[in-house]
Amino acid sequence: MEDGTTQISREDLEDLREAFDKIDIDHSGYVSDFELQELFREARFSLPGFKVREIVEKFIAGDTNKDEKISFEEFVAIFQELKSKEVRESFRKSITRKDGIRSFGGTSGISSEGTQHSYSDEEKVAFVNWINKTLKDDSDCSHLVPMDPESESLFKSVKDGILLCKMINLSQPDTIDERVINTKKLTTFTMRENLVLALNSASAIGCTVVNIDAHDLMAGKQHLVLGLFWQIIKIGLFAFIEISRNEALIALLGEGEELEHLLSMSPEELLLRWVNYHLDHAGWQPINNFSDDIKDSKAYFHLLDQIAPKGDRDDELRIFIDMSGMNERDDERRAELMLKEAARLDCRQFVTPQDVVAGNHKLNMAFVANLFNMHPALNRPADDGIDLTLLEGESREERTFRNWMNSLGVGPYVNHLYRDLVDALVIFQLYEMVEVAVDYKKVNRPPYAALGSNMKKLENCNYAVDLGKREAKFSLVGIGGENINEGSKMHTLALVWQLMRRYSLKVLSDIGGGEKVNDQIIINWVNATLKEGKKDTFINSFRDKLISTSLPVIDLIDTITPNAIRQEMVKRGDMTDDDKLNNAKYAISLSRKIGAKVYALPDDLVEVKPKMVMTVFACLMGRGLKKANG
Repeated sequence: MEDGTTQISREDLEDLREAFDKIDIDHSGYVSDFELQELFREARFSLPGFKVREIVEKFIAGDTNKDEKISFEEFVAIFQELKSKEVRESFRKSITRKDGIRSFGGTSGISSEGTQHSYSDEEKVAFVNWINKTLKDDSDCSHLVPMDPESESLFKSVKDGILLCKMINLSQPDTIDERVINTKKLTTFTMRENLVLALNSASAIGCTVVNIDAHDLMAGKQHLVLGLFWQIIKIGLFAFIEISRNEALIALLGEGEELEHLLSMSPEELLLRWVNYHLDHAGWQPINNFSDDIKDSKAYFHLLDQIAPKGDRDDELRIFIDMSGMNERDDERRAELMLKEAARLDCRQFVTPQDVVAGNHKLNMAFVANLFNMHPALNRPADDGIDLTLLEGESREERTFRNWMNSLGVGPYVNHLYRDLVDALVIFQLYEMVEVAVDYKKVNRPPYAALGSNMKKLENCNYAVDLGKREAKFSLVGIGGENINEGSKMHTLALVWQLMRRYSLKVLSDIGGGEKVNDQIIINWVNATLKEGKKDTFINSFRDKLISTSLPVIDLIDTITPNAIRQEMVKRGDMTDDDKLNNAKYAISLSRKIGAKVYALPDDLVEVKPKMVMTVFACLMGRGLKKANG
């Protein structure tokens, strides 16, 4: 090439993707900046630590998203720049459609123009087929569904926001009050409202959307659309692969194994354990992954045979799985025969025979998760001394904190609020987001040596608590690093809440030109704005009982964004508990629709949970100030 920049071959690109996927263990599509050195090592391009730090500093300085996350495309750009030994201004390598990969231009924080983004035809087809199946009876989507999986219709389907809102509610029911979705006489403005509602609601269920806005979705940017759909679908598929919500998973306990170990597993790890539980009963060897180990379809045949309905219930027909396909010599034909058996269980979803043979991890994992949801074939064992108190489900507050963290793109993904914070690495990332400087020379990073690994994690937790007390000026009386390291609920919540509160106030401070904000300033702003809007509502504190009606929130929205409220949807006067909940659902979804990134849930308003109430009003104040500032 004329500019002397090294051109990356397709083989090199595939090697880089393989290296990236090894480090991107939660398959979020991003790695953290502190994982970059390990990433280079996997790519067989070792660099000294000081050089990696220089690259990270340069990346952060040019990171337009300010998320300190590195996507695969950004990694490729960094790698290419290093290989060519000069700053690369554009990356226009043409990637053909071979193997279902398409490419198109885009931008990143490294390369100011022309960075290649790629997307998989296989994923597009899988998601379209899933959407067609799950939304086929939804009248609001009849103008979009069914879509042609071979066309580009998926990328156009998101333009009006309706499909995204519906998919979010399928993954996490009642996240969006459907009274708020614009479905009639759509205009560019009302479609944009739907997209803002969808994006803020996606954040509220734990999707990372820091790199996406309504304009991107209206433009149908393929890689962003596919990435968002995958996050939404995955959250729905994994929702019940969690022991406190599905106690039958206790059956997966190994002999002599403590329940605590099973509880610490991610949904993907539990899914793998579930497959191997059934393979063991079938007398077949276990698998270690959803890629290489399933390529011959034989494990799948045995899994289907184990989970197929046995006719044990009066209303259940027995389904016999035809195992003769195991004898087929051709891998693709064998995979097709296996999928025909899966279809008899109404589970032919997400993968084609080619996806199975290619070992497409993402789509095979989705295929297996759907199998689990449809036919778990597990019976909860007798208690046998199991400590049932460990099965206490996640509280609303805990889920809200966890979704908030994940929506910000922390890594690794937080599946369990307490267990996944015991090495403090996520806490350090949150500190940086609230502008508390972290000295990473003092931070121990994985992989931790088996011997003394907990000591390394404890050192991190001690440093995290010290930062909270000394730099952030948090109130952490009686809290030590050992409390975070042990997963103490009370102590971890105290730290996490102060981080979330600081994050909310920082957003307000940034909008207000650096003015310090506290609870009373928010309350004063709420009341002044309500008075300005000639509303009768008023709050004395974030514990005010009137908040249980959601009327102060609804009136505030009506003042910030006139005509956003359909008054016939609002109950006033004497209210039943159902009336209050309906008002709260309407208020939360409307807040998100007008652009406030609210994480609280309707029940938080009805029960007047002061911490969550504060975040709702803080988000609305941020929206109001932003609008006032133009």
